[in-house]
Amino acid sequence: METKHIHISDYNYPLPDERIAKFPLAKRDDSKLLVYNKGIVSEDRFFNLSKYLPQGALMVFNNTKVIQARLHFRKETGALIEVFLLEPAKPADYEQMFQTKGSCSWLCLVGNLKKWKEGTLTRQLTINDETLNFTATRGEIHGTSHWIDFSWDNDHISFAEILESMGELPIPPYLNRETQESDKTTYQTVYSKIKGSVAAPTAGLHFTPSVLSSLDNHGIDREELTLHVGAGTFKPVKSEEISDHEMHTEYICVRRQTLEKLMKHDCCAIAVGTTSVRTLESLYYMGLKVLKNPLISEAELHVYQWEPYESDDAALATVQQSIQALIDWLDNNHLPALHSSTQIIIAPGYKYKIVKMLVTNFHQPQSTLLLLVSAFVNGDWHKIYDYALAHDFRFLSYGDSSLLIP
Repeated sequence: METKHIHISDYNYPLPDERIAKFPLAKRDDSKLLVYNKGIVSEDRFFNLSKYLPQGALMVFNNTKVIQARLHFRKETGALIEVFLLEPAKPADYEQMFQTKGSCSWLCLVGNLKKWKEGTLTRQLTINDETLNFTATRGEIHGTSHWIDFSWDNDHISFAEILESMGELPIPPYLNRETQESDKTTYQTVYSKIKGSVAAPTAGLHFTPSVLSSLDNHGIDREELTLHVGAGTFKPVKSEEISDHEMHTEYICVRRQTLEKLMKHDCCAIAVGTTSVRTLESLYYMGLKVLKNPLISEAELHVYQWEPYESDDAALATVQQSIQALIDWLDNNHLPALHSSTQIIIAPGYKYKIVKMLVTNFHQPQSTLLLLVSAFVNGDWHKIYDYALAHDFRFLSYGDSSLLIP
């Protein structure tokens, strides 16, 4: 399998710190838009996006909302401990988690861990004029994360309200600055709805109500799905060959009506962001599992990292058969939406099934996101990134955008 033997060093490029956008533009849709259309590169402004899209196409957005996932506690010794929420453990469902009252558990990263050998961390909070004690207790280690039990002595207050009160929005580490009040707004998409991410799906940060309105006027069919972005999105590839890099698991939710929309559009979509790409492409492999085993459970639909490279997909089922199988599976199980997870890695050698155009930002050197882009443009990523570097484009989360049409 050639893909596994890709050398990540082949996906490097010089990115000076001054090219990383530390803050967004005052007006989101004023950002530059690089247009890569079948090998030809040009540029425009993001507010003109709709003129490059085919009328009547389906455009898919990730409506996840970034949570204030960084919690700070100070020990009696004065040591500052940071607890970074990664994924809900008990209850494991995101929606239930944020409504929980009294206690809950998360898998977390812990900063300054050596100063927190034992004992419980406590913070006193005042929420809605009520005072409460909020505690964190360390449990067992799960890989690189820790099980943390939280509890609070007020049954009127939900975990969502606690995060709102004491949590800090986790902006990307490469911005090398503290989170500011403005980030609470600028580091969310205007269509964010479902709480759960610890990083924004940043391609969506360029959209404004007026851009969405111009898409509607252009006849674009807009649809939303949810993938909660994990901290693993920033995890660098440290191995020489990507075969030794373990992709993080991310949780997805796709409504039945979204699958119906896909069928109506012949299973072709314009994806906004790499998270939408990973969700849409994972659906095909989930459908294959259902075709093999119609009684499969939701948890067993999980897509493993190398799954797409292990069989001749075309011989197994068409995309339409696969998506229809998912719709039938939802109906048979009386479910309005599909809740599952994916670890898919998309790299050169991958054959795209559903995504035909991609709106995305400019990604870090030697990252899995750059591999995904390279696979999409058939290896032509250098032309795109050389142009962006030579024409003063801004990079990474708060940077400029591109529309890729292979």
